[in-house]
Amino acid sequence: MIVGIDLGTTNSLVAYFDGEHARIIPNRLGENLTPSVVSVDEDGTLLVGRTALTRALRHPLSSASVFKRSMGTDRVYTLGDKSFRSEELSSFVLRSLKEDAEHFLGEPVEEAIISVPAYFNDSQRKATKRAGELAGLKVERIINEPTAAAITHGLLDEKEKSRYLVFDLGGGTFDVSILERSGSIIEVRSIAGDNFLGGEDFTDVVEKLFCKGCNIELSSLSVEDRAALREAAEKCKCSLPPAGTVTMSCDIAGEKKETSFSISTYEQACEPLFDRLRRPVERSLRDAGIRARDIDEVVLVGGATKATVVRKLAARLFGRIPRADVNPDEAVALGAALQCGIKERAEAIKEVILTDVCPFTLGTEVVNQHGRFDEGGRYLPIIERNTVIPVSHTETVFTVSDYQEQVRVEVLQGESRIARNNLLLGEVRVPVPPKPKGEEAVDITFTYDINSLLEVKVYVHSTGYTKTIIIKGEGNQMTDEEAKARMEELSYLKISPRDQEENKLVMYRAQLLYEESTGDDRARIDRAIADFEAALERGREADIKQAREDLQELMDTLRTF
Repeated sequence: MIVGIDLGTTNSLVAYFDGEHARIIPNRLGENLTPSVVSVDEDGTLLVGRTALTRALRHPLSSASVFKRSMGTDRVYTLGDKSFRSEELSSFVLRSLKEDAEHFLGEPVEEAIISVPAYFNDSQRKATKRAGELAGLKVERIINEPTAAAITHGLLDEKEKSRYLVFDLGGGTFDVSILERSGSIIEVRSIAGDNFLGGEDFTDVVEKLFCKGCNIELSSLSVEDRAALREAAEKCKCSLPPAGTVTMSCDIAGEKKETSFSISTYEQACEPLFDRLRRPVERSLRDAGIRARDIDEVVLVGGATKATVVRKLAARLFGRIPRADVNPDEAVALGAALQCGIKERAEAIKEVILTDVCPFTLGTEVVNQHGRFDEGGRYLPIIERNTVIPVSHTETVFTVSDYQEQVRVEVLQGESRIARNNLLLGEVRVPVPPKPKGEEAVDITFTYDINSLLEVKVYVHSTGYTKTIIIKGEGNQMTDEEAKARMEELSYLKISPRDQEENKLVMYRAQLLYEESTGDDRARIDRAIADFEAALERGREADIKQAREDLQELMDTLRTF
């Protein structure tokens, strides 16, 4: 069975194609969204999702979130006495989604199409693929998030021809894609984005307004108070009214702090973020060679687009009300599932043809000659960004030194005119006959396909010598052997079983409520926790279920988490 997965910065989802429709698969707690959070508890058990998020509020040092932003880097997260890289943490989320899908579908799930931000580079895409493999999945394809969302809307739209701009603002990344649909063909025209811009940044604004109003130095807070403030800021952000004033409170160092600010003040504080949102929009329109008024539909995707301030900005940019008829949280996962249907040539959608584009320029380092002087270290684009893929382009270069005996071709990805400022993907070295400079010519051919595989072929004119390599975006990351060894190592971790997940979540919620309660409320929650612990100790499922329901009912009457 193959599924579509939206591996998000804040939340992740899994979906499948049932032959006619794409459908979201609920997780073990009956929720569509699984928080992209990992935590390790006192006995070394690994927790994922809602339970990990709840535990992280009081145990931030043994928990991790927003690790998607570090995909493809060497950053290490320490959870208690264990250390993990971003792709390893992501693999735990993917494994949890895989188990939920298998439980729901009643059959093994072995393959997946996973979405990534359109502006992810090769290293980040490869890290995502490796995370899937660590989770026990064959990653059939990596698909761009806005492309997946556009498939969802494009297949639901009855128009024969339409032009979409997908405005995808998630928890940690922002993408803009322009797509055209003509009959059964959906063509990506351009993409742009910012991998470090998302809903988390708008939460930062709320935090800073609170600290300013309460005269608090954020850097002076303890780890626990910092986590409590983050939780309060997130709740405040999600409940902001369209206008007027909002009051935010939070317990800091055992003292209740409270402040109020107007929505207009919040919007003013968000202006730098609005500027960062505008730039990729303008760039995508420019790359596609169209104007804002040429767009037929503006589609909002990602949980952060549910914010009123973001929707108002999108409306101002395009002079129209954006579409959000598909749940912004679910559009990407549904599109990934539809792509599964396209791959399997499902009867309902087998005629759909999807084209995509290369998200970054691919090129090499060269020396530019300007009459009396040479300018080294310059970037020669070979495949420009937003070129429809699959694609193959060739550039001819010449030797730059007298009697040099080899040509070194660096394979680079990026947009800077200075070669060293771009991402090095690999290199190819070929021998050439020693001659005066400029007399030996070499063809460099880049071929890039829809699975983010890059073939580099270097051909020497005078000798006919050819060397070809395939670059999979490994960079300086783990080899296949290292990944396999790490997979075996991770398999020994104690991962919270499905039947314990709900019990752990309820217990963490109860402990939080106990800490925040006083007087009779605290005594009541203490008795209910004791009853629940006693039922767990006895081990009878009926008693555990009843005690859990009693505890949940009490918590719902006191406060909702």
